[in-house]
Amino acid sequence: MMSDRVVLSVSGTDRLEFLQGLITNDVTRAAGSIIYAALLTPQGKFIADFFVIGQDDRLLVDVAQSHAATLAQRLMMYRLRAAVQIDQTDLVVSRGTGAMPQGAVADPRHPALGWRHYSDSDISDNTDWDALRVAHLIPETGIELTPDTYILEAGFENLHGVDFRKGCYVGQELVARMKHKTELRKGLARVRIDGEADCGDAITSDGKDVGVLHTVSGDQAIAYLRFDRATGPMQAGNALLTRAD
Repeated sequence: MMSDRVVLSVSGTDRLEFLQGLITNDVTRAAGSIIYAALLTPQGKFIADFFVIGQDDRLLVDVAQSHAATLAQRLMMYRLRAAVQIDQTDLVVSRGTGAMPQGAVADPRHPALGWRHYSDSDISDNTDWDALRVAHLIPETGIELTPDTYILEAGFENLHGVDFRKGCYVGQELVARMKHKTELRKGLARVRIDGEADCGDAITSDGKDVGVLHTVSGDQAIAYLRFDRATGPMQAGNALLTRAD
């Protein structure tokens, strides 16, 4: 069972307008489907990422258990007088990469990530999710995605997690400025590892700070890098690192 996920229900007549004004993606596209999105601080930094599934009378929000209480509290704070009810459901989140079960939906971030399913029982398969995430540069809540994260540096545009045409949402000004007025100088990248290194190890090059190593799978990993310094061999732990993309 995916006990590391919580499914919230957002119901009420104002539910669409309520979430639309808060999160990074276009909630109208979740109708009968699923979208990936995030809630940000007013300064444009990460609070939580999640999936929104549109149903006839409510929106389901699939979020990491570690961030569910914070997300629910933030949504309640923004609710004010809106006709919105926020509740935690008993739904179980399953996911896999094999044949899609009836009632499942495709993970909107990347085709390789398979399907997600919401019911009262677990039907997940044994996919090596870390290997898939590293291969396709998919950030994970609490690992690559932290309170210091700017979502464009974490690849949210490629993950279909941000809509630049939907209008205002919390943190939108900073995201738009990073998109249109600057070139990203830092961000996630895939690296090859020769030797032993662990998630959280500092990455250096010629004695200078380059970034941090995150999810490791086999001889590859996701790293957060300063791109101007990540142009040659790097070190982390007892390992030699090189850019893989």
